[in-house]
Amino acid sequence: MKELVCLAIFIILSTLFGIAMVVAGFVCEYKKKSQLKSSTYECGIKPSEDARIMFDIKYFNYAVMFLIFDIETIFLYPFAVFVNALGLFAVIEAFIFVGMLLLGLFFAINKKMLRWI
Repeated sequence: MKELVCLAIFIILSTLFGIAMVVAGFVCEYKKKSQLKSSTYECGIKPSEDARIMFDIKYFNYAVMFLIFDIETIFLYPFAVFVNALGLFAVIEAFIFVGMLLLGLFFAINKKMLRWI
């Protein structure tokens, strides 16, 4: 029962903190409006061209692949620390996890998503 009370207090305080931050944003906002302050960039330099630029989709593909393998390493760190305590079943599960990610990598290679030219 004590754990539920602590959880309820945590949820209430975190909700109140979130609401307080939103209210503080409205209270402390800059009230004086100007055309330069309302522009896209607030640095005082007028934009010379459109902010929306065309970029190659290959950059997005590389970014997604990086995130996938970055998250993989984050998930494998706790496994590497406790591999002795987890046993054979966890090792098999880790190999299945890495195998699925390698399968995705081979799929990306076969679809030529990682070719730069």
